[in-house]
Amino acid sequence: MAKMKTYSLSEMEDKYIGKKGTKERDNYEYELRMDLLGQMIRTTRKEKKLTQEKLGKLIGVNKSQISKLENNANSATIGTIIREINFNVILDNTKLKIA
Repeated sequence: MAKMKTYSLSEMEDKYIGKKGTKERDNYEYELRMDLLGQMIRTTRKEKKLTQEKLGKLIGVNKSQISKLENNANSATIGTIIREINFNVILDNTKLKIA
């Protein structure tokens, strides 16, 4: 029986998305981080028992902007949306403070 070759996630990303440093790979990694950040914001908001509307009022944005961020439907910068609430986020072993 022939032995099947195995591939790492990095090898698959390089092959199907693009090598690190390429526009395609940068776009993929940005979208991935935005999705992860949206999930973390939703989780934190729910832990604090805040609705999207309440969070929006606290930071001065519309509920729809919170929804778009949580659902990765918005390409705005985080600094534009999150003004007064601090989040401590760890991505790829790098701690980020978003204020």
